[in-house]
Amino acid sequence: MSRLVLLVFLLCAALPAQLRMTVEQLVGFIKSSVQLKHDDRKVAEYVKKIKLANKLDMRTVEEMQSMGIGPKTVEALRALSTASVNLTPPPKPEPKPVPVVIPPPPMEEQKRMIEEFRNYGLSYTKQLPNFICNQVTRRYDDPSGADFWRQLDVVNVRLTFNEQKEDYKVITVNGRMTDISMEKLGGTISSGEFGSMMKEIFEQETEASFGFERWTTWRGRRTLVFNYRVEKYRSKYHVVADRTQDYVPAYHGLIYVDRDTKVVMRLTMDINEFPAGFPIQEVHNSLDYDFQKINGREYVLPLKAEVRSRSGRSQVKNEVEFRLYRKFGVEANITFDTPEPLPESTTKEQPVKP
Repeated sequence: MSRLVLLVFLLCAALPAQLRMTVEQLVGFIKSSVQLKHDDRKVAEYVKKIKLANKLDMRTVEEMQSMGIGPKTVEALRALSTASVNLTPPPKPEPKPVPVVIPPPPMEEQKRMIEEFRNYGLSYTKQLPNFICNQVTRRYDDPSGADFWRQLDVVNVRLTFNEQKEDYKVITVNGRMTDISMEKLGGTISSGEFGSMMKEIFEQETEASFGFERWTTWRGRRTLVFNYRVEKYRSKYHVVADRTQDYVPAYHGLIYVDRDTKVVMRLTMDINEFPAGFPIQEVHNSLDYDFQKINGREYVLPLKAEVRSRSGRSQVKNEVEFRLYRKFGVEANITFDTPEPLPESTTKEQPVKP
């Protein structure tokens, strides 16, 4: 089994010539620029490059002005409002659902559940057949730090899982065939999604601490969410920056467990404890599972993963999807055309329903 590792190669990129966004996204950007104390002149220049998808009214401009933006940004927003006068107003926000409060399970039951999903995680890869699948990675960067992402490339990889070991072979980059290795691909890459992440959290020697977090609804099913933490001296997770700096951090996150099947359906990992001077300040991973058929039998397998990291203001993000699972040995049936992204609803958490 390959170790769990994140390789980050820091990128510097200019902003695109023009940005298209909704009024809601614009408001989010302005909020972020105020929080990050961005220079008024630079924010105004950024706003001038925006092309709105719907109408910006003066009331919304005044609301943004009250956040504390500078005069040049206000002037740019007013010009943007005038330019969008003939567009359709933005849709009204949907009312927020009232969450249902469900008491946590009794402490003894929590302990039993933790032991159950720990055993499940430790034996997870042993239950899987040998298979191959198509791993599609869409990579983005955001120099602004305000979650306005620009796609850099799309990487198609043939992922082979054989005798509980993962092997990655790059097939295409932006639709063009290539024989470049994962290590030489550049940018941010990750590995270990098939079992390594789960196994290292649940191993006894990791000594992770667990606790009940909340109830939720995940893909329409009642789900328990547990928190966990792994201390630095027990961690095996490597963050490698620019191939030269390797740091093994403490990390924490959430575990989503289906109430009825007791199967782990989602894992998250957050890292925000880096030493001073390290190029990376934050890392966030999430890994979503779903039922997939291989040779007529259903298995719980990775569906989608996301890896984010931040260096100063700049951010990079990988959105990874696992498609076309096949039994090992029938590789000829796999095509490597880039599929459309999975809909957001496949990995969207819902409030607890009564």
